[in-house]
Amino acid sequence: MVTARRGVEGRLPLSSLTRLQGSLLDTEGDVRFALEFDRDSLQVPYVELRIDAELPLECQRSMNRFLLPVHIVQRLGLIRDEADEAALPPGYEPLLVPDDGMLRTAELVEDELILAVPVVPVAPGTEEVEREWPASEAEQERANPFAALSAIKNKSN
Repeated sequence: MVTARRGVEGRLPLSSLTRLQGSLLDTEGDVRFALEFDRDSLQVPYVELRIDAELPLECQRSMNRFLLPVHIVQRLGLIRDEADEAALPPGYEPLLVPDDGMLRTAELVEDELILAVPVVPVAPGTEEVEREWPASEAEQERANPFAALSAIKNKSN
């Protein structure tokens, strides 16, 4: 594929990406992807991966479903051995090619989408919750271990 400078395009249903499903609210929709194989000016073989998807997530502020737009363009340097990773130019992510030379496109796309899911999904435009929750006077007195002693001392005077 690298020598012929070929490319592959396709779609995958979200329901087929089983490792990603645990991070999604549901599996409605699909993922569009494209792979372009080539060599750069230093003759380093690479695949440029492009992914476009909308991932259905649950907003952790509003608890509502929202679609997270994901647009990934990633250049992956094709290596046969982990030691070859150090020779990759800056901006390349290493991709270890299996012994049989066959890339698993669905697994590659799924790996990138898993990395794109935020740890805490928040829908754009949702209001931020107050960071400061002022405690009431009663709560502050309960939290102060010396408040009870102060009350006893005042009664004895």
